[in-house]
Amino acid sequence: MKEKACGLDLHKKFILAAIIDQGGTTVEHRFSRTQTDLFALRDWVLFHDCEVVACESTSDYWIQVYDLFVGKIPVIVGNARDIKAISHKKTDIIDAIWIAKLALHDLIPASRIPDPETRDLRSLIRLRKFLVEKRTDLKNQVHHILDSCLFRLSTVFSDIFGKSGMLILTGVTDGKSIAEILATLPVRTRKRSEEIQSILETTLPELAIIRMQCCLNLIKELDNQIETLMQRVHQCVARQTRLLRILTSVPGIGYIAAVTLIAEIGNFTNFSSGDKLASWVGLVPTVNQSADHLRMGAITKRGSRTARWILVEIAQAAVRTRSSRFHAFFTRKVGVIGFSKAIVAVARKIVTILWHLVVNDEEYEETEGNRKQEIRIPKAKQPKFLTLNEMFRILAEANIFLKQSDPHGGG
Repeated sequence: MKEKACGLDLHKKFILAAIIDQGGTTVEHRFSRTQTDLFALRDWVLFHDCEVVACESTSDYWIQVYDLFVGKIPVIVGNARDIKAISHKKTDIIDAIWIAKLALHDLIPASRIPDPETRDLRSLIRLRKFLVEKRTDLKNQVHHILDSCLFRLSTVFSDIFGKSGMLILTGVTDGKSIAEILATLPVRTRKRSEEIQSILETTLPELAIIRMQCCLNLIKELDNQIETLMQRVHQCVARQTRLLRILTSVPGIGYIAAVTLIAEIGNFTNFSSGDKLASWVGLVPTVNQSADHLRMGAITKRGSRTARWILVEIAQAAVRTRSSRFHAFFTRKVGVIGFSKAIVAVARKIVTILWHLVVNDEEYEETEGNRKQEIRIPKAKQPKFLTLNEMFRILAEANIFLKQSDPHGGG
């Protein structure tokens, strides 16, 4: 049994720390979320001879605290649902003392902490997801502008943001004539020039053009930023080619879905079974049992929200593959439990299969010898390394440049 524990109530701008011992004596202190105060927090905890530090997994605030203490004192990062205080009052100091009490008696289930490399990859993937969602919002705004002006470009192109669609939209915002816009289109698209011309004859108001140009510029910038992020992602997963091959062998999983699973789940072997992994992701039902009454409720939705989201997306893609076992499984379930629950059931089935494949180093096969066509895995662009002679040459040129006098009289 521990003699002394520290509980931390984490906030955006400050941390409230409380230390409690077996006799019930408490010591509290408030620290700012600055680098100096974080080191002061560590020294304060170590000075009081605490045997464990505990905190909630609040946003990303716990990461700096975890890295601060790891290797020096045991750190428990717990789910907020498991640490909720039972009190008629709620204050920061009550929360910190309650966390310390739970840690003192080993009553906080420790959350799974990924390694730094996985955390970095996860931050990249989540930022990419955020940017893609913003890009989608902008594309929907462009659709709204065009539809409100009766500019029905979507009746000709399934994706107006493809190559031909973007040439037309850019031409319209640049003020080009109909003939000039048609001349820029690929030969294959010109076969539908009559339909396109009838749409281009619709006059767009000046304000609509300004709004659309603003959206298109932002979409292009987001495309560039997403591409930059993906180059870094390629570098992060460059040594995990085998794992990518295993994951992408499953129907519905492409490269983006595979790297998202790697980022969110990390090491699959940390889980003792596929069911444990499904439970961690939050794809298992809640259970309420009393005497002879057993009620299975909605899924728990614990764990990574992003992992749960991508697994549902994978399930929806997998059931569209009519020759797959997932489609057959979905067809059996959908008539009984409905579309949404059937998709979640497929997602859970997929995550348990993924665990088995990764742990046993196997690729998915529908039938013996019948494998999904391999997906091309992008290669990371390696940064250029300079030789020693090249470095000396660059330094010499920089030295010559610095010795030159300022032509504007700067000396």
